[in-house]
Amino acid sequence: MSDPLLRYRDAFPILAKSTYLVSNSLGAMPAAVAGDLAAYAERWAALGVKAWASDWWKKPIEVGDTIAPLLGAAPGEVAMVANVSIAHAEILSAIDFTDGRDTIVMTALDFPSVRYVVDGMAARLGARVVVVPSDDGIGISEERLLAAIDDRTALVAISHVLFRSAYILDAARIVQHAHAMGALVALDAYHSVGVIPVDVKALDCDFLAGGVLKWLCGGPGGCFLYVKPEVSARLAPALTGWQAHKRPFAFEDRMEYADGAWRWLSGTPQVPALYAATAGPRIVHEAGMANIRAKSTRQTSRLIELADARGYKVNAPRDTARRGGTVAFDVPHGYEVAQELLQRDVVIDYRPGAGIRVAPHFYTTDDELERCVATIDEIIATSAWQRHAGTRAVVT
Repeated sequence: MSDPLLRYRDAFPILAKSTYLVSNSLGAMPAAVAGDLAAYAERWAALGVKAWASDWWKKPIEVGDTIAPLLGAAPGEVAMVANVSIAHAEILSAIDFTDGRDTIVMTALDFPSVRYVVDGMAARLGARVVVVPSDDGIGISEERLLAAIDDRTALVAISHVLFRSAYILDAARIVQHAHAMGALVALDAYHSVGVIPVDVKALDCDFLAGGVLKWLCGGPGGCFLYVKPEVSARLAPALTGWQAHKRPFAFEDRMEYADGAWRWLSGTPQVPALYAATAGPRIVHEAGMANIRAKSTRQTSRLIELADARGYKVNAPRDTARRGGTVAFDVPHGYEVAQELLQRDVVIDYRPGAGIRVAPHFYTTDDELERCVATIDEIIATSAWQRHAGTRAVVT
């Protein structure tokens, strides 16, 4: 089968030496990033403090403008922030939970880091958290989720795509209902942007946060926050900093928020991460989200076929319209098998409750899928997994 997306493989050095199937955790680094980081170092060395005025100060918004087309957002609507946990903390700090709307609705399958932030801040802000359970550990009943959103709900803070199972929630439907109930919606899009088409205008979401770390191949420290312009105009985060000030270098005692995405910045930005953050999204944009989604659907379907043929439990949606870019399946001695795969440079990850997660991307060959599952077969057949028995890595 001809695969035009494979023309991008040479742009990612690690693909020449590894079977890299973990873009749901860390996307492969584009070769161009080395030059971009060198440019950062050169500017620091040559300009010193003058680099701020040259381009560093504007970087969080300029990089946001690079990400914006992949969200369906306009220039000036996306700010780069430290991480998604901070993005959600900013969102929470901008909302008044004392005016009769005191509820935050989440799901049991949202990413724990965001749950930690919400749980930690809710009581201090006078809010309560309602968590919608999952019946199967794979998806969430949207009927139950919609029923949880009522006239006490201030914010619905949910994942667009669930991290363990890659289950895609019908965000447009949820947003429509939440707005009818008078609630705001914040989507965690870390597992959607870059592998499925996303359009914040069509979804009509109030907030959308994500990062370039995974499917966008932009490395750690590059996270983005979109805020709907009319929402941004009436809300401002209490968790803030001098970059969000209208006149930051006037060093005024009183905060006066800047307009647009600027008001959602905080303190001094993570400049090196921002230099690394753009090469990957540019390649993804060039490859085309419709093309990436079509290939992802085909390859994840093949992974499910391979798992089914071996009797492995698949912890991913079988409906392609509900499945993101990852297939997780349980194999005997899954954690140990995953460690042996990593030893053999078949790069996947393991998540308790899901199993081995395999995440092909636009640069993945079909043969690599077959190789991954064949290697699992060999590890189980030869008991090679036993060398990892009783061990636990900090990062899985």
